[in-house]
Amino acid sequence: GRANVGKSTLLNAVAGRRDLFHAGKKPGKTQMLNFFRIGDPPGRLVLVDAPGYGARGRQEWGVLFDKYVEQRSKLRRIYILFNAKHGISRVDEAMLESLGKRCKGTLTLQAVITKADTIPPGMTVKVVGKMRDQIHKAAPTCLPAILTSANMSPPFGIAEIRKSIVEACGIT
Repeated sequence: GRANVGKSTLLNAVAGRRDLFHAGKKPGKTQMLNFFRIGDPPGRLVLVDAPGYGARGRQEWGVLFDKYVEQRSKLRRIYILFNAKHGISRVDEAMLESLGKRCKGTLTLQAVITKADTIPPGMTVKVVGKMRDQIHKAAPTCLPAILTSANMSPPFGIAEIRKSIVEACGIT
C-alpha cells in the first residue's frame, strides 16, 4: 500500500504483537523489506513488511519489491492495503493492475481496507462498496477486500487476515 496506510500496524495486530513491525505516524518509516518469521521455531511462515509506494515512496523501494516478487518462488500471496479514509487513487489502481497481471498460478492477490474506523458514521457501506468496485475493476482476479481496523479495541478484520494467510500457505 501507499505510505502511511497502516501496513506495519496491521502486521503487528496479525502477529499478536505491538512492536514487532516498526510503525510510526510519520510516512516512510519502513524503508526496506523487513522479514519476520512467525510461529514455533523455526518459524516456517515469513511475513514481509514492504515500504509504501506513491508520492512518499521511493523508486528504489519499488525496484526492490519488484525483484522480490519476481524471484521469490515460495511467495503465495501479496496483500495490497488501502486506507479507508483516502479511498483508491490512480496510483493504487496502477499498482492493482500491475500486481493483478503478476499474480497467476500459486501467487494470489488479496486486497485489505485498513483504518475502517475513520469512515464517517453511516457511510461504511457506500465507501467500502465503491472501493471494492474500484479494486475489482483494476484487478479482476484480486480476492475480495477484507475490511480492518487494527487500532480499534478490539481490532476487527484480524481473524479474517489470519485465515487468509493460513489458506494461502496451506497451513493446517
